[in-house]
Amino acid sequence: MKLSKNFLVPALFGLLALQAPDARAVEPTGAVYLPNNYGKSLTTPVAWGAANNVIFMGVGGTNPAPYTDETDLAAVLGIGIGDAKKLGIQIALVSLDMSEWDRYSMSLHLHHNLGSGNAFAAGVENIMLSEGGDAEQSFYMVYSQGLQGDPFVNAESGGSKLHFSIGAGTGRFGEKSPEDIASGKGKHGTYVFGNIAYEVAESFNVIADWNGLNLNAGLSKTFWLGNMPIAATVGAADLTDNSGDGARLVFAVGTGFKL
Repeated sequence: MKLSKNFLVPALFGLLALQAPDARAVEPTGAVYLPNNYGKSLTTPVAWGAANNVIFMGVGGTNPAPYTDETDLAAVLGIGIGDAKKLGIQIALVSLDMSEWDRYSMSLHLHHNLGSGNAFAAGVENIMLSEGGDAEQSFYMVYSQGLQGDPFVNAESGGSKLHFSIGAGTGRFGEKSPEDIASGKGKHGTYVFGNIAYEVAESFNVIADWNGLNLNAGLSKTFWLGNMPIAATVGAADLTDNSGDGARLVFAVGTGFKL
């Protein structure tokens, strides 16, 4: 089963860590509006991350994977340590192929809360831990902001409703696949990526992102079972002909808890 390196691992790594309890409790309440509890991105990193001994886990996939008729699935298990006010460190172990459970990689995300609902992070995806994986190692830097001010605030939750991120990276953020090159789609993307998410009806986020190669859009909502969050995201990837062989379904679900 071929891994969709364009978005599968980062969708899990960047999205599910954010949903863990205490992951957003990094600023004092009051005049500062924190990011809301829903996912902010489909395929691109966000600067916020897990810290303070938060464990997170999830599964995700794409149907079909680019240039195949197969469904591609992956799983993640991670931990956030440190203090995001100083330096949060998020580490994720990823199973690249749930059908065989024999290909693994690791991702590292270093994040710092800047105050006023914003953050900065740097990281690396897909540090290979086994042979045979086709995921590409990618380095990145990203800035994220939850907009402040009454028009952008959920009065009930006290969270920001409008969020965006902008970043730049190597690897998957700009290098196209051999199939894309053979199809005449060029060799390089933009190496610059971004995402925007807006809370609708105080219920879920509508998301759009550009991952350096293609445009993606979807929805994300977090459900609560007691004190445990269940984060779910669904969307459509590869909405333009810049990469891939057509639009495809992407999905992810995960949870987290504090030790």
